[in-house]
Amino acid sequence: MKDKVALVTGAASGIGRATALMFGREGARVVVTDISPAGEQVAQDIRAAGGLSFFAVHDVTDEVTWQKVMARTLDVYGRLDVLVNNAGIAISRSVAEMSMAEWREQMAVNLDAVFLGTKYAVRTMRLGKRGGSIINVASVSGLVGSPGTAAYSASKGGVRMLSKAVAMECAPDSIRVNAVFPGGVRTPIWQNADWWDGFVQQVGSEDEAWKKLEGASPLGRMGEPEDIAEAILYLASDASRYVTGAELVVDGGYTAR
Repeated sequence: MKDKVALVTGAASGIGRATALMFGREGARVVVTDISPAGEQVAQDIRAAGGLSFFAVHDVTDEVTWQKVMARTLDVYGRLDVLVNNAGIAISRSVAEMSMAEWREQMAVNLDAVFLGTKYAVRTMRLGKRGGSIINVASVSGLVGSPGTAAYSASKGGVRMLSKAVAMECAPDSIRVNAVFPGGVRTPIWQNADWWDGFVQQVGSEDEAWKKLEGASPLGRMGEPEDIAEAILYLASDASRYVTGAELVVDGGYTAR
């Protein structure tokens, strides 16, 4: 990753934060973006460790903001080598109770934003004629269904097929496109879910809630953000130069049943 220019969305916390920090340690120049200003601290941490990084407040659902972020990346670093489309949200609701606004919000963040990021990354990478790597963070919910996740699963399934189609389209440009499918990972997306407080109350404590989630994995634990970041690092690096259109499932064996 040395001297590669990498942009990571949703990088203020969780998988995005772990990925940005790992890229920085590996010598990449990292563009940290998030809708939360907390992303500035991640960029500062990279710089404090001797790396190069800047932060941009970024609403991934807004096309104009994508244009501005890409333009700033070119102004500061001169090119783009890696994009990690990581930003995402989850709203748990039965299909009968879900509002159209809730459906559209998840599609906007989880799928439309991946399209926008991919669109502008491909344009930017083609300018440099150096190829590149796009990694889209999907979810095992895009591979298997579960109650209450209709919109989330549909959005992540869309990421799966978008990644494959663009991989075929961009192979002649040496732009690789792959998707990572995390299982249960200990990130703030769980505590931010609208059902979390009720779940904690039902099982008795937050510790018990985590234990219940850990029990879903054959390995008997939840993933950590760094587990997913390692997979993303592989797909971003030249070690995966012959890999495109792939699905890298990192779920502790959850989908092996």
